[in-house]
Amino acid sequence: MQPPRPQYVPHIDGLRAIAVLSVILYHLKASWLPGGFTGVDVFFVISGFVVSASVDRLPPVGGWAGLARFYARRIRRIVPALVVCLLVTAVLSALFIPESWLSETSDKTGRRAFFGLSNWVLASTGNDYFSPRTEFNPYTHTWSLGVEEQFYLLFPLLFLAWLRAGRGRMLSLALFAVATVASLIYAVRLAGQGGQEIQAFYVTTTRFWQLGVGVLLYQAMALAGRFEPDPSARALNWRSPLLLLALCALGYGLWAARPGHSPYPDGLWPVVSTALLLVLLQRHPGGWAGRALASAPMVWVGKLSYSLYLWHWPVFVVFRWTVGLETGVTATAAVLLVLLLAWASWRWVEQPLRHGGRGPNTNLRWVLLGVGVLVLGAGLQSVLAKHGHHVSLSTVSRHPLDWYPYAKGLKREVPDCRVVESSLPVAGGQARLLERGDCAQGKGVDRHVFVAGDSHALAYNELLKRLVVAEGGQVRLYGSGGCALVGLQGWRGPNPGCEAYTANVLADLLATARPGDVVFLPGLRVPRLSDQYTTFDPAQQQAELESDAAVQGRAAEVATAITQLRPLAERGVRIVLEAPKPVLPSPPFRCSDSFNRHNPICAGGLTISRERMEALRAPVLASLQQVADALPGAQVWDPLPTLCPGPVCTPDHEGKPLFFDGDHLSGYGNRVLLPAFQKQLDAP
Repeated sequence: MQPPRPQYVPHIDGLRAIAVLSVILYHLKASWLPGGFTGVDVFFVISGFVVSASVDRLPPVGGWAGLARFYARRIRRIVPALVVCLLVTAVLSALFIPESWLSETSDKTGRRAFFGLSNWVLASTGNDYFSPRTEFNPYTHTWSLGVEEQFYLLFPLLFLAWLRAGRGRMLSLALFAVATVASLIYAVRLAGQGGQEIQAFYVTTTRFWQLGVGVLLYQAMALAGRFEPDPSARALNWRSPLLLLALCALGYGLWAARPGHSPYPDGLWPVVSTALLLVLLQRHPGGWAGRALASAPMVWVGKLSYSLYLWHWPVFVVFRWTVGLETGVTATAAVLLVLLLAWASWRWVEQPLRHGGRGPNTNLRWVLLGVGVLVLGAGLQSVLAKHGHHVSLSTVSRHPLDWYPYAKGLKREVPDCRVVESSLPVAGGQARLLERGDCAQGKGVDRHVFVAGDSHALAYNELLKRLVVAEGGQVRLYGSGGCALVGLQGWRGPNPGCEAYTANVLADLLATARPGDVVFLPGLRVPRLSDQYTTFDPAQQQAELESDAAVQGRAAEVATAITQLRPLAERGVRIVLEAPKPVLPSPPFRCSDSFNRHNPICAGGLTISRERMEALRAPVLASLQQVADALPGAQVWDPLPTLCPGPVCTPDHEGKPLFFDGDHLSGYGNRVLLPAFQKQLDAP
């Protein structure tokens, strides 16, 4: 006789509702529910429990037929709504989201999401779940679907013995127990190692135990015959200690979980509490807790939970990129749009294909169709990502030659001349070597220019390529984000990675630079007023720049720079230090269109007065001049008069952008500065 098996129980949908609402609330405004991201942990436990129950309810089918049935059911449940959401997200991304540092991993994440691999992409980017690039990636939320889909690849192999009954059940339980414990041990191990937080959060090997707890819970209850409600038991109420313990643990986890401490140890609270609630409410569905979770609103939200989870994140991200998500009006509009899209997805995508008679008539055909749809969807997403600028509503995407310093327009402008680009190994990284290939203009100037600095050095890419085409010679470009040589902001705190980078670059310069060569040292040396994702208080930035710590720090860096650069200068290498360029209160690429111009990040405007900019850079300019005065032949090149010739520094010139974001040059800005830079190089 088969032991009793669970039928539909509405309180599970109620738990799903708690999980998805917690995640949505956290993503809407993290301070409202600081640990709400652990709602995903609740989902994992429920998924393990429910998928076990759904397989065990069906008549046993072994071999390939059993696997085909399992994967066909999973495909019908997951794939249709996922593919629709991912393709709509790809279209919205093409329309509204330009290429940038914030979005550089988005397309790859979306492409891998079709195959349940986005969690591994996110784990490899070096940006955790709580970083800006993650918040502006419309596919970030698919990491948890990737974990579940990878779990489903393993599940039938471990659950197969269970379906054979008898000793097979104990074998299956033992297999899941071993895998669950091993996953938990691995999660604990990574939690004890510094710098492993990103890996621990995303990868399936550290998350398997959360789904495994759900499976083991189902198996234990099935073996004990504990699925039928206990008619002799009293209904759970406020005096039920286990219920209070479970609810307090769940509430504590959703409130107190901390970034960088998931899935262990802060994932323990939602996992243990969810498992305990599943047991209690299965046996004692009566009482206030059962009635609350089984209420019509909670069940309705629970039934829509998959669609709500799919749609809430891309909607929120598109709002962040366009009108913003900070005000009550925009937040309300975003939530209403999520509800509408989720209901439409559930009504016309999920339900017809999951429960209706549409689609193939065999499990194998469903599997083949699902795989084909995923491959086709990924292909369409790739096409949209590659050619989206043709349909984009963003002026940045429509005019890439003006906004991005990639110098892609050179081929059309100078078809008979090209830049030969290669990589050179440097200890701790590499440098880019730019040389002129066969050109009709002849050999040109035999001058070697070494450019070393932070992302601002890399942002001179177009200027340097045009310099090579115009004059010949050779440019060696070193660049690492946040690591300027003579950065003059080291007083903010030590950065061992940058110290190692600058040491390696200086060693390479000493080994390769010869008399008559030029070493150009650009960099961000004043505080930013805006980043690609946020803005900063100008008064606070000015105060920090003038603080005693900053004054002392710059003095120490000046002395260090003179010591490091003197061997080059005494050899006859000309040192050119870049004076600070304008920094803008808002990033132009985020505020360039009618649909994003009123985003809160644009509230500070896009201009800065020349007087205010001069005051901001005065302390740094004085320090740079001290370095130049101490080195024979060294000079300070000031691009500000070219970029800001009037009393107000603007983000554009004659309708074209000078800057991409709050301080990096655009492609057009590179072209505007090139004559001034050439003049500086030719100066005696």
